[in-house]
Amino acid sequence: MKVPILRLKDILLTSIQIDLTDEDALEFQSDVLRNINETEAKGIVIDITALDVVDSYMARMLNETATMVQILGADVVICGMQPSVALTLVEMGRELIDVKTALNLEQGFEMIQHITENRGR
Repeated sequence: MKVPILRLKDILLTSIQIDLTDEDALEFQSDVLRNINETEAKGIVIDITALDVVDSYMARMLNETATMVQILGADVVICGMQPSVALTLVEMGRELIDVKTALNLEQGFEMIQHITENRGR
């Protein structure tokens, strides 16, 4: 299942709308990294509003994807996390380390804009 990744100026936006298989998660990670590299985007917002459950593999993939994006020189904000997902991540010891989060897509987009605009200052 291909997860669409949209570009809005120098920001990428993506929304995971369904539960991803392990293979889909790897493809998503690869697509995000390729898009960051090809578009030279300054940041990406990953919306996970539709995810009611995140298993340990998906949690690890999100964290690793965010870390890889940062290594490439872009910023990342994960938004729309359901309370049950946040609870599960903490209970599993898989909280998102050094990853900015926002309540919803609007706040996530505003946050990534602020971060990328102030990066060079």
